[in-house]
Amino acid sequence: MTEAVLRPHAEHQFADELVLLAERDDRPRPPGWRLSPRAVMVYLLGGALSDGTVITPKYVGPRRLIEVAVATLATDRALLLLGVPGTAKTWVSEHLAAAVSGDSTLLVQGTAGTTEEAIRYGWNYARLLAEGPSEQALVPSPVMRAMRSGAVARVEELTRMPSDVQDSLITILSEKALPVPELGTETQARKGFTVIATANDRDRGVNDLSSALRRRFNTVVLPLPATTEEEVDIVARRVAQIGTSLELPETIAGLEEIRRVVTVFRELRSGRTADGRTRLKSPSGTLSTAEAISVITSGRVLATHFGDGVLRAADVAGGIVGSVVQDPVSDRVVWQEYLETVVRERPEWRDFYRACREVS
Repeated sequence: MTEAVLRPHAEHQFADELVLLAERDDRPRPPGWRLSPRAVMVYLLGGALSDGTVITPKYVGPRRLIEVAVATLATDRALLLLGVPGTAKTWVSEHLAAAVSGDSTLLVQGTAGTTEEAIRYGWNYARLLAEGPSEQALVPSPVMRAMRSGAVARVEELTRMPSDVQDSLITILSEKALPVPELGTETQARKGFTVIATANDRDRGVNDLSSALRRRFNTVVLPLPATTEEEVDIVARRVAQIGTSLELPETIAGLEEIRRVVTVFRELRSGRTADGRTRLKSPSGTLSTAEAISVITSGRVLATHFGDGVLRAADVAGGIVGSVVQDPVSDRVVWQEYLETVVRERPEWRDFYRACREVS
């Protein structure tokens, strides 16, 4: 069944690694945890077991940040992963939940239309009208289900939710209980329950967290990749994983095109060229690592189905232009200036320059 799923959940995709880590994990485990904090770190960052088995890294970045995140989950405080788009907040959240409780599906997706019922509970209104309030008519939210089972609940894009909906978490996080006044009862969290929330730096000012709610989170800020090589490695790994999921044939080479896409995105993000000699205007988009992954994956599909199987500049040019030029007026000026003052002056990028000119 899992093989037919386009994107298996982390606990299914990496089930073999989680089982191996659990079997060989002889360190103390917090109540309700499937793995010890040290084993969770190995699962997230990769490593070799005593028998030589290699655990693939799920996150490439500062080790200390992940240590702080894992340590937070072992306390009575919730975890908030904060960062600009494309810094793997959702990815880290999913894998932490899979490693800690073996279930990453207890998820609330925050939007402007998210209601309090998504955090607390709802009702089966047919049964409610027929029977009145009852346990059978109650529809538990993912957070309530996590409290009952002692698992990790995930809240995505917390700052996209209205402030009054966000604040419905306060009692849950402080009292570790969720009152159900209609039934005169409450759900008390079992050991192992915690919440991992994500929030976007760019959404500050949309629905800022109240001070009361923010105090109940430990915040870990996930940065963009520190170096070009680190970002190239991340993009290459994720593109390979997505290609396997989509059953794409192997494309020839491609690392040089990944490096070029990453370089373009990093230079435009930072507002200067890699050598620091030329200052650049930055476009309105984020040009995140996630967007670089999307550009390369689309290029692989083009090379596979409409090319000769070799990833070339022409396969990624359209995706880059689409990512950079979000505003058809101001961003196009930024892109044209970058193309003529930077890309054109690099002899080894002549094919890339021609390909971009054709789609610009």
